[in-house]
Amino acid sequence: MRRRVRILVLGVGSLLAAGLLALHGGSQPLPPRAGGETTLWNRTSAAYEQPAPNFEPDWAKLHAMGDGTFEARFVTAPAPVNPGLGPMFNNNSCAGCHLRNGRGLPEKGQRVVRVSQYQPLKDWDPVLSPLGWEAMAPNSNTPPVPGIGTQVQEKAIWGYQPEAKVDLNWQEQTGQYPDGTSYTLRFPEVKLHTPEGNPIDSVLFSLRIPQPVFGVGLLEAIPEAELLQWADPDDIDQDGISGRPNFVWDAVHQQISLGRFGWKANTPNLEQQTAAAYVNDMGVTNPLFPAFDGSHDIDEATLRATTVYVQTLAVPGRTLWQEPTVQQGEKLFAQAQCTACHLPELRTGIHEIAALQNQIIHPYTDLLLHDMGERLADHRPDFQATGSEWRTPPLWGIGLSQTVLPYSGYLHDGRARNLEEAILWHGGEAEKSRKAFQNMSPKDREALVYFLRTL
Repeated sequence: MRRRVRILVLGVGSLLAAGLLALHGGSQPLPPRAGGETTLWNRTSAAYEQPAPNFEPDWAKLHAMGDGTFEARFVTAPAPVNPGLGPMFNNNSCAGCHLRNGRGLPEKGQRVVRVSQYQPLKDWDPVLSPLGWEAMAPNSNTPPVPGIGTQVQEKAIWGYQPEAKVDLNWQEQTGQYPDGTSYTLRFPEVKLHTPEGNPIDSVLFSLRIPQPVFGVGLLEAIPEAELLQWADPDDIDQDGISGRPNFVWDAVHQQISLGRFGWKANTPNLEQQTAAAYVNDMGVTNPLFPAFDGSHDIDEATLRATTVYVQTLAVPGRTLWQEPTVQQGEKLFAQAQCTACHLPELRTGIHEIAALQNQIIHPYTDLLLHDMGERLADHRPDFQATGSEWRTPPLWGIGLSQTVLPYSGYLHDGRARNLEEAILWHGGEAEKSRKAFQNMSPKDREALVYFLRTL
């Protein structure tokens, strides 16, 4: 079954489900529950921080423990509480990057700059020129930069220097819709320097912002086969949209697995994502990524609690879904082929947390890689992702971004200041969708963006 046909089948299925819900709920049809049974209708600045309402007491207890470990601030060792920060780091807590569990800002302390060599160094001496502190995947295609590794740590504890200085300047360009309406887009210009101020050239680097952490447990619970059925790497149906899985190193199971998390889907599961964040962002070693001598700053219980915390966060429910303008915007979103990548509906399968299992969810993602064109390319491959491919980010809850953290940006580097700008940066496989949006009337463009703001 080709990708386009499957989307039609899902659309019909959604309509039937909505009809059944309407019958069940009487004359007032119920809104689609974005996160299935984990959905919570909370449209406040705390919407991303709520525990899902359907967990059993043991998981709820572990979630509460994880809430504390997610907020825990690490300090320089030795210390009686939370020692192990650094020596180089970007922030001192999980919550420091993921403010209120939402997307972050491209500012020091929240942003991350990934780096790598174009080619592995042949004569590299790890003693004379050590790598950075972050975890490295065996046989990865992101050769580390001596002295930095694959991620720049912009801060350091007393007695150490940050790995590099990041200079970020914003450039602007103007554009115009066919109807004559003008717009302005911005893009980052990033330069790296050594702590002494010397330019770091001839390396690949990519600016990233933190992504929201709610709903990720459900994404982890989607069966691999459910996702792979949407891949069309050779574009057999000739709709211009391919979608490729990223197969990456699974440090938990010591094997190659399907990538699901991260801007390029370079991480297969949430335990690895959490452990990598501890060591890469805070310099906090852990059982999955220990220090060179095998020791670690946090124990298995702490890593487990933090992982469960992000797995068990509620997904905010949609709002205003019955408004005609919202319904018109949703229709335009589909007509512009946005739903070819931002899939409206998926189903979860087996997961150790029973509450995540067998849920019909509406994340608006396929978790696959798509070529987004030269304008968004960072030219830095990551496992099977090319320098112009990015994972389709989920859109559920995106309408609350500015409520949770005003001025937070969109797209991988936070360049888009609003949803309209994010759409206008789309290219590559999404070129047709962007042009369809540009050719809409101002009223229809507003309706489409308004629909997104209700997710």
